[in-house]
Amino acid sequence: MARRHDPERRQRIIDAAIRVVGRAGIAGLSHRTVAAEADVPLGSTTYHFATLDDLMVAALRQANEGFAGVLAAHPALSDPEADLPGELARVLGEWLGGDRTGVELEYELYLAALRRPALRPVAAEWAEGVGALLAARTDPVTARALVAVLDGICLQVLLTDTPYDEEYARKVLTRLLPVPGTRDAPGPGSLPPATAG
Repeated sequence: MARRHDPERRQRIIDAAIRVVGRAGIAGLSHRTVAAEADVPLGSTTYHFATLDDLMVAALRQANEGFAGVLAAHPALSDPEADLPGELARVLGEWLGGDRTGVELEYELYLAALRRPALRPVAAEWAEGVGALLAARTDPVTARALVAVLDGICLQVLLTDTPYDEEYARKVLTRLLPVPGTRDAPGPGSLPPATAG
């Protein structure tokens, strides 16, 4: 019997892995559960992804496109006149304000890198990618600080199951990116605004 050509199978396996993690967490992920979810033979999952880490790397890389994609599409990143702290706070609110399943999934895979060294380069890619987007409006050091703050706010909201506070986020981000001449600009004894370069 001729082998059926299935060029989309690898992608279906990745999608299935993401659904399994979304439903059962990292602990529920195995080649067997993913094969069942994707409705493919078990050998197909091991053919495309020799190890579970290989499969998790592919799933994390795909999940990472979530917030980074929303941010990349936002016009404030290319508009030097836009209120960047306010816009970032708004985008974060939109990201956290909808169905949180995708956000939780992204962080579950992201935090799995703590125990799975194979995932660390992909987690670093996410931080570097978002940092590069933000560096277009600021400097690289401030961009890294912004990534850390955005990451921290997301984790606090997800782990404490509290509502997202956009005004709080805007104030915190404004401390990193103060708007000159506003009441949010740093006062005596605070750090000066970052300079480009």
